Amino acid sequence: MRDVNDNGSAAADQRETAEAIERGGIGLTVTDLLARVTGPAEPAERPRDLGGLAAAIAALAGRYVPAGQLAPDADFFDAGGTSVSAVELVSALEQELGMSVDLDEVFADARPVALARRGLNSAQAATVVPETAAPTALEAPPTAAPRRVATPPDSTARPEDLTQILADLALADRLPFTAAPDPLPPRRILLTGATGFLGSHMLLDLLRHSDAHVTCLVRATDEEAATARLGEALKGYALPWSSEVRRRITVLPGDIRDPHLGLSDDLWNTLAHELDSVVSVAAAVDFLRGYQSLRAGNVLGALTLAELAATGRPKPLHHISSIAVFNEVGIPSMGEDDPLAHIDRLVAGYDQTKWAAEVALRRARDHGLVVTALRPGGIGGHTKTGAYNAQDLSSGLISAFGRFRTVPAFRHLNAAPVDWVSRVAVAAICEPDAWGFDYNLTGVSNTLDDVVRDMALGGMHVRVQDWDEWRTDALARLEADPVPELGFLTRVLQSPTALKLCEATLKGPAATADRTTALVAALGLTPAARYDARAQLKTFERLAHDGLARLPHKDDQPYLWFTETTEGSVGPVGATPDTPCSMSLTLSVAGMHQLVTDRRIDVRGEVTCPALHPEPLTVERGDIWIRPEEGIPHRHGLRHQLLRYRLELTGPDGGRWWLEGHKYARARRDLWRQTRALTVELGREGEPASLAGEVVVPADSYVRDQIDGIKVDPRLTSQEKRAAKLAWLAWFGLEMGRGLLGPFARATADLLDLRRTQTPTEHHR
Repeated sequence: MRDVNDNGSAAADQRETAEAIERGGIGLTVTDLLARVTGPAEPAERPRDLGGLAAAIAALAGRYVPAGQLAPDADFFDAGGTSVSAVELVSALEQELGMSVDLDEVFADARPVALARRGLNSAQAATVVPETAAPTALEAPPTAAPRRVATPPDSTARPEDLTQILADLALADRLPFTAAPDPLPPRRILLTGATGFLGSHMLLDLLRHSDAHVTCLVRATDEEAATARLGEALKGYALPWSSEVRRRITVLPGDIRDPHLGLSDDLWNTLAHELDSVVSVAAAVDFLRGYQSLRAGNVLGALTLAELAATGRPKPLHHISSIAVFNEVGIPSMGEDDPLAHIDRLVAGYDQTKWAAEVALRRARDHGLVVTALRPGGIGGHTKTGAYNAQDLSSGLISAFGRFRTVPAFRHLNAAPVDWVSRVAVAAICEPDAWGFDYNLTGVSNTLDDVVRDMALGGMHVRVQDWDEWRTDALARLEADPVPELGFLTRVLQSPTALKLCEATLKGPAATADRTTALVAALGLTPAARYDARAQLKTFERLAHDGLARLPHKDDQPYLWFTETTEGSVGPVGATPDTPCSMSLTLSVAGMHQLVTDRRIDVRGEVTCPALHPEPLTVERGDIWIRPEEGIPHRHGLRHQLLRYRLELTGPDGGRWWLEGHKYARARRDLWRQTRALTVELGREGEPASLAGEVVVPADSYVRDQIDGIKVDPRLTSQEKRAAKLAWLAWFGLEMGRGLLGPFARATADLLDLRRTQTPTEHHR
C-alpha cells in the first residue's frame, strides 16, 4: 500500500504500526483481525440518506488513517489506509452501523460515498457520476451524469468502473497541443517513482549512462523529508547514496495524485520551460484495490505528467506501463503492436488503470505529444545484489515455489531482472530515435518446464499442481505455519479478484519483444536472457535470508551423492604411522547452490581407527571444501589445497573426536595419486591432534564409486538425472583441474624468473 504524508508524531506512529501489521510483522490473519473486534454494542441508527450515511462512514474510516479524518469523497487507501485497517473498517461498519460490507467492495472503491451508495441499495446506486478530479487544466464540470455503459454477459469488469474509465479517457482530449521535441539526449529530466523498486534503479542508471540532471518528485511534506525518504529507498535496494548522486539530483516534495503534482504555479511553469524529458514511473501497485481506488495515481497522475510534457518547452513523455494491459484470459498474443486486452475483460483494478493510462496517452499522441510506452512484466530481483521487491507478485510466487516445493501449472512467466529492465528503459529514454514507440521489457519468458528444471538443478524438487489445488495447499501451509513476510501473498490468494488476475497471468502466452530486441542490439546492450536459476541466485539467497524462501539443507533429501572409501595408517604426531585407519563415507550435496556459493560437500559415514577407539566412529557432522581459500598454497607454495575435510566423530560410548584432512596438489607427475591421497590429523574434541598419517582412495574404487556410482534424487526424471550428473562432473572436474594446474603454473613462473637469484628450494626443484 502507498504511504501518505504524516502530519505529526502520532500519525507517524499509527502509520508505522499499520505498515508493520500489513507486512505481517505481528502475524495476524484476516480471521484474527476480524475476531479482535468484539463486544455486544448495538449498532447505531443508520442514516437513510446518501449524504448522511457517507458522512457516518467517513467518520468511522477516519479512525484508521494517519490524519484521523477522511472526507466522504476521499479514497481510504490514498489517505493512508492499509489492507489490514480495511479489515478493521469492515468490522466497525457492521458493529456500529449495521452495514454488511464485503471486503472486496472496500478494495474495489474505498470512498465512503461509494460504500454508502452500495449500503443504501437505492436508485442512487444505479447512476454513476464519473469523477473528474483531474489536474486543473483538464477539469471541466460535467453537464450531466452519463448513462451506465452496457456490458456483454461475459464481462468481468464492474459497469461503474467502465463508465469511469470512458470518462477518464476523454480527459486526454483536453491536453494542450504541442510541437515535436528536439531529438537530443535529455539534459534535465523529471523522474517520478524514484523511491520505488524500478524507479530507484532507473535513477541510478540515468546518472550512470547520461549527463542529465534528474529532478525527483517524492511524496513528502517538505524537501528534507523527501530527500531522507529517497536516500532510505536507495540504500534499502543496495544502491549508492553518495555525494555524487546527491550533487546530480534535485528532490521536490510533491504528489502525482494532486493537481499540478502539488507544486506551486511558479514551480510548475519553471519545470514546464526548463525540463526536456518527463519519465513517469510512479504508480500504486496493489492487486486488491479496484479501479476507483487506484485511478488518482495511476491514471490521473499520468495525465498530469502528460500535461506537463505538453506545456511550455516540447518534451517527450516516457511512461512505464505494464504487460498487464494484455491480462485478459484467453488473449492469443502479447506483441508490442498487438491489440490490448478488452477493457471489460480485465479483472483487477491495477490492470484496468494501466490500460486506461496507456490508452489515454495514445490519444495524447494525436496532440503532438511524443509518448514512449515501456511495458515490464514481472520485475525480478537484481542479478548482482539480489535486491528485490517484497510486494511484487512474482517475488511472492517464487518464494512460495521454493518454500513449499510446489508449483502451479502455468504456460509462461514473463519476468526479467530489474537491472536489465532498468538499463533498457533508460537506453530508450536517452536515445531520441527510440522515442514514441511501445516496448515490451519482458525478457525471455520461463515455461513450466524451465522453472521445474531450474529448481531441480538447485536441489529443490517441486511437485506440479493445478491452480486450485496449489492455491488451497499454499493457503493451508501458510495458515498452519504463518510466514509474516508472505502475508501479502496470503491476502492475494484469498481475494477472488486477485485470483482471477493470477489465473490470467499464469495462463497467458509468452510476450514478444521484437522492437526491444532490435533496440538492444543496435545500442550494444546485453541481450535479454531467460531469468533462470543462475540469474535468480542472489535474489533467492536474500529471499531465504529474509524468511521468504528456504534453501536446500543438509537434512533434506540429498540431490546427488556417492561413496568414498579410504585406507591407510596413522600414528602419534611426529612418529611413523603404523596403525591402520580407514574411512567409509557418503558424500552428498543438497543442491547445486551449495556448490556454487560454498564449494562444500556434506559428509556422513564411519571412521575405523583402533588407535582412537576399538569400535567404528560415526560421522556426526562432516564437510568437505573444494579448493578452500581459492587453493592458497601451503609451505611456500609447494602444496596447493585441493580438498579440505573436517569431520566431527562420536563413539558408541559418547566420546567425541575430530578429524582434519587435506588433499594437496604439487608440481609432480603423480597427479592420479594426488587426487586420491588424504593427509589426516585426529584428536579428541577440544584437544590438539594426537594422531597423524595418510589414507588413500584405492585406485580400483575411485571410478567405480565416484563416477559410475553417482546416485541422484529418485524423484527426478531420467533426463534431469543425467543433467545433474553431468553438471556435477563438469563443475568438480573444472575445480580439480584448476587446483592441479596451480602448482605447475607457479613452478614455471619461478623457473622463468631470471631476474633474481634462485632460493635453495627453487634451485633444488
